Amino acid sequence: MTGMAAPHDSSRNGLLKTGAAGVGTGIVTPLIQPLIDQINGSPGDLRIALLAVPFALLVLVLILIDSDNPRWAALAGAVVTVIAFVCAVNAAIWIDGQISGSENAVRNVLSGLAGGFVGSGILALGVSLLPAGPLDPLAWLPMLVIGTSAGALLALDNALNLDLLSMLYPVWQAGVAICLAMALRRTQPA
Repeated sequence: MTGMAAPHDSSRNGLLKTGAAGVGTGIVTPLIQPLIDQINGSPGDLRIALLAVPFALLVLVLILIDSDNPRWAALAGAVVTVIAFVCAVNAAIWIDGQISGSENAVRNVLSGLAGGFVGSGILALGVSLLPAGPLDPLAWLPMLVIGTSAGALLALDNALNLDLLSMLYPVWQAGVAICLAMALRRTQPA
């Protein structure tokens, strides 16, 4: 377990490791897109779901390490992560299509905010329903704020024409991972 946070590690160092892991999955996410695009005949949502796998694996590990959930619940959390990712991308696409006549940057900011909110909201809802997930809405508020705010980085990615690099994924995944770890730790006995 070298390099990973110790079980129920509530130290700042543990959260930094979680954030670094989120940055790592956020860097890997756009890099695997060309590989996923090689899968012929696959529907778009399947490709989006495959893009979510690196972050879903991180969520699985966080649920195993930072909570008293059984292993099946960690797997369920990973599945919820994939669902949240697909819904977030589709929400961003839908919002972009609904805003016509606006400047491209405005559409990208609003699409990113919507996608960030939907993704972090579905992830928070899904994990809160796990056996040892915190049901207190205040435990999930930081994740919603960070996820929604970081979603606006979609505009920066599009303005810079970033394809295999992204500002959105590393920042969003690191922020949401840290908030997830903090929320899971709220259910631990002191």
